[in-house]
Amino acid sequence: MDTRNLLAPRARAQRPAAHNPALFLFAALLCAAGVAATYWFFVRTTTGQLADESAFKEAELIAPATERPVIAFLDELPLISVFIAVIVVVFVTILRHRISPAVIALGTFAAANISSQLLKRTVLDRPDRGVVTLDFNSLPSGHTTLAASAAAAVFLLASPRWRPLAALFGGSYAVLAGAATFLNLWHRPADVVASLLVVAAWTLVGGLVMMRTNPDWNRWPAKGAAQWSARAVALLCAVPGVLATAGSLGLYSYARWHPAAVTSAVPLYFWAGLTLIVGVGYLVSSLACWLFSQQAGDPDRGSARR
Repeated sequence: MDTRNLLAPRARAQRPAAHNPALFLFAALLCAAGVAATYWFFVRTTTGQLADESAFKEAELIAPATERPVIAFLDELPLISVFIAVIVVVFVTILRHRISPAVIALGTFAAANISSQLLKRTVLDRPDRGVVTLDFNSLPSGHTTLAASAAAAVFLLASPRWRPLAALFGGSYAVLAGAATFLNLWHRPADVVASLLVVAAWTLVGGLVMMRTNPDWNRWPAKGAAQWSARAVALLCAVPGVLATAGSLGLYSYARWHPAAVTSAVPLYFWAGLTLIVGVGYLVSSLACWLFSQQAGDPDRGSARR
């Protein structure tokens, strides 16, 4: 009996794209749970309503009408993002002949925006907790959903090689659009945070479908410089995400237990809301960067690197 084959090291089995779909589904459910938690605290509780409305009022003082034209151009970000996404979809569909990925990206974009409107207008309500505020629900933000979902469509259509950068720049763009929505007094911080999580959930679902149905171009080396660069970008997103989220929670806690410290000169709720937007935006960007890179399929043996 020849035992040489038994002693020889076996080659690792080639992994398909999205080889662990449970990770996508679990992460999507985690984002959905984040939406539910954001809604419960900031809309269903008196403490949350007071914190969110206080941030909104403080934003009026920080960016009065005389200064708002300086940041008014940020209102155009959602429409700009849709225009960019349309260009990318057309490019992928016509020049690269990838009809299925374009359909999936557009479906993800539509699902995020439709679900946001359904949640805001029909599913979720805003109870009266004695806080002087709007008497109707505004969570999640349609403005932010539009911008973030357009960035998500571009992210999904990017090749594995460029997805980390798409996560970094797309996430930064979504954070900027969400912050502008808050600064221009379109929505409260919680509305923006919820919309970012809605888009993240649908991006994970759309990404799973994309990688499973289009495995031929969703390939990337599992080891080497390729994965190290993806991890570096994921870390680059995670650091501000963790720091901003921790800072936001600290500010909320301090303002909650030291109400005398909250004055017009020290707008703690404003900064807590703004840093929460930044933190959540970069955390979901880091998650997307890491997960999509880690779940890319192995390149065909002997083929050139894509």
